[in-house]
Amino acid sequence: MFFFVVRRLLAGAVLILVVSFLSFVLLNLNTDSIAQGTLGENATQAQVDAKIIQLGLDQPILTRYTTWLGAAFSGDFGQSWFTSESVWGSISNRLPVTLSLVIGVMIVSSLVAFAVGSIAAIRRGNIDRFVQVITVVGYGLPGFLVALFVVTIFAIQLGWFPATGYVKPGDSLSGWLLTIILPIAALSVTTIASVTQQVRSAVGTTLRQEYVRTLRSRGLSEPRILIKHVLRNAAAPALTVLALQFVGLLGGSVVVESIFALPGIGSMAVQYTARGDIPVVMGLVVTTVIIVVVVNLVIDLAIGWLSPKARIA
Repeated sequence: MFFFVVRRLLAGAVLILVVSFLSFVLLNLNTDSIAQGTLGENATQAQVDAKIIQLGLDQPILTRYTTWLGAAFSGDFGQSWFTSESVWGSISNRLPVTLSLVIGVMIVSSLVAFAVGSIAAIRRGNIDRFVQVITVVGYGLPGFLVALFVVTIFAIQLGWFPATGYVKPGDSLSGWLLTIILPIAALSVTTIASVTQQVRSAVGTTLRQEYVRTLRSRGLSEPRILIKHVLRNAAAPALTVLALQFVGLLGGSVVVESIFALPGIGSMAVQYTARGDIPVVMGLVVTTVIIVVVVNLVIDLAIGWLSPKARIA
């Protein structure tokens, strides 16, 4: 297990380096446009040339990248070109909002998908067909449409939840829960649908295995067989899909954060990318890749713990 973790961490480090380098190169291809964007359309060529020198854009791109990378290793992603705020300071203020949504979605989706998918695989018949129809519909629903629906019904018409805004958990735990329930519900629909289908298929396949019939012949109860043996073996493919969905959730949070006016890194990415604030964009890219690497490592460890076959592989 130790060598598995080390290999994963090394692969994650290589991925971070490759993504950061490619992002840096693509964002810095046209130095004139970058300087012009920071000064405005009315800037003269002399002002643009001076800005290029001020921002260090006149240096070779490899030199600029190694300088940025060395600072990034110490946790310094630089300063915003427009606000002069620390990039990491800005990201760290917004990151808990997005992580609250994404982690909440993963927890809710896991619980609902494993419960519904298992029931569909065990009961079969009309229940199974109903679940299949619902999951297909849920998978096809756009996140922004679900967000608009839940905010209209539960926030505007019923008034059960606030329509917009965010409360920090340190200020009010109940207020924090009220502000994230609807966004989590909006983001969870597609994830639940996708993972439920995978759980249903995996549980159905596992229930038809010879060892399950052997366990039944030995007199083990159905709940024990399901929880201790079937779900543990069926969990691996479902968790793999959940890890893939996590990447989509980080992107999908952009729209949901905009609808609910949440100060997360999704809306931050749109805002600073439109400005052309390269230091902030680079900080967001690296932070997102690190989160994805860590989540995939956790999922892989969970799969290895649940499934002996995965540990052997």
